[in-house]
Amino acid sequence: MAAATGGTLFGPDAELDGVSFDSRALLAGQLFVALVADRDGHEFISAALRNGAGAYLTQREPGSGTAIVVTDTADALMRLGRWARSRLAARVVGITGSVGKTSTKDLARAALAAGLRTAASERSFNNEQGLPVTILNAPDDTEALVLEMGMRGFGQISRLCEVGRPDIGVVTRVAEAHTELVGGIEGVALAKRELIAALPGDGTAILNADDHRVLAMSSIAACPVITFGRSTNADVQIDQLVLDELARARFVLRTPWGHETVALAVSGEHMAMNAAAALTVALLCGVDLAAASAALAHAHLSPWRMEITRHTGGAVVVNDAYNANPASMRAAIEALLSLQISGRRVAVLGAMAELADPVQDHADIAALLAQHNIELVAVGTDLYGVPARDDALEVLRSLASNDAVLIKGSRVAGLERLAALFIGE
Repeated sequence: MAAATGGTLFGPDAELDGVSFDSRALLAGQLFVALVADRDGHEFISAALRNGAGAYLTQREPGSGTAIVVTDTADALMRLGRWARSRLAARVVGITGSVGKTSTKDLARAALAAGLRTAASERSFNNEQGLPVTILNAPDDTEALVLEMGMRGFGQISRLCEVGRPDIGVVTRVAEAHTELVGGIEGVALAKRELIAALPGDGTAILNADDHRVLAMSSIAACPVITFGRSTNADVQIDQLVLDELARARFVLRTPWGHETVALAVSGEHMAMNAAAALTVALLCGVDLAAASAALAHAHLSPWRMEITRHTGGAVVVNDAYNANPASMRAAIEALLSLQISGRRVAVLGAMAELADPVQDHADIAALLAQHNIELVAVGTDLYGVPARDDALEVLRSLASNDAVLIKGSRVAGLERLAALFIGE
């Protein structure tokens, strides 16, 4: 590992099993990477060693234990990820998109696991820290590795692809997310297409047939392209879609590998698209269609994504608090409207961050809520055109057994804490 990073080994040699940059979550025998970010990871080296770290990666003078000293720990982590990728024989799937990439990753992991030894990014480990850690922690016998790839500017996905070297690339959708960082939605499309540009000639691009910006990426693909969606022109087509009382989708998937009825355990009509992309990945990797489809009937998503529960008082709670942009907000609102309830529908919303036109984008969401008579409770922002409330928990406590509430906002809003408080009651 020292050679792979261009670093220098101090202390006795050690056998390592995996990598972590979080001293609290570190497992015995892992390499602790002291990243310098919001907090300086070097402050936690002692804690990591107490928790059983086999060695640590540092850009400072080493102390006790085994250390690899490098110039830059963040760059060294990417180098380690590239080295680990070269040791894996697995098919590697890269997934990106403005909305749906984490859900698609979760569903792809479940579908692939129906026939292959599968590893995937945890939670939203989709950046220069999370992606190499995912590769380094994949078991040696992994047959399929699913990597989520996030974007916060041009060139980021290209850098992730240099490390992950995906064989299959999935683009879920291009929408108004991080538009502030790339000059608008066309910039988002340019940044996302970096995944397709990085695919090898013997790879496969999986593209959303219902999104013209995604479909246009086929023009730069050096490899075969397969499309998915509700469009009749899609290679993998969603047909006969219906929702149950909790807005869980059931549909027929028509594919070049055959047809199958798919029933999802997660809510939201938009999840059918994510499931279609995930099943296309599994089919390309040789997993049986019936087995992959059956796996999705029990597949659940990473925390705070379309989690539907009932409060002890009976109200339905849609906890989609992990993140938000206008496209994902509209999809979540559609799911709220699809619930079969007879009472109030309430949306407890935080700000949507990193938008090129935040005033208009928030106003559009407020107008959509008004159009459907959904009560709006804004938390921590007045961008929706109503005063921010500091009594959101009291509003939630007023819900009756036949009511439903959506809780959603960008990471900065931290609404998962509010959801946990209410659901915990």
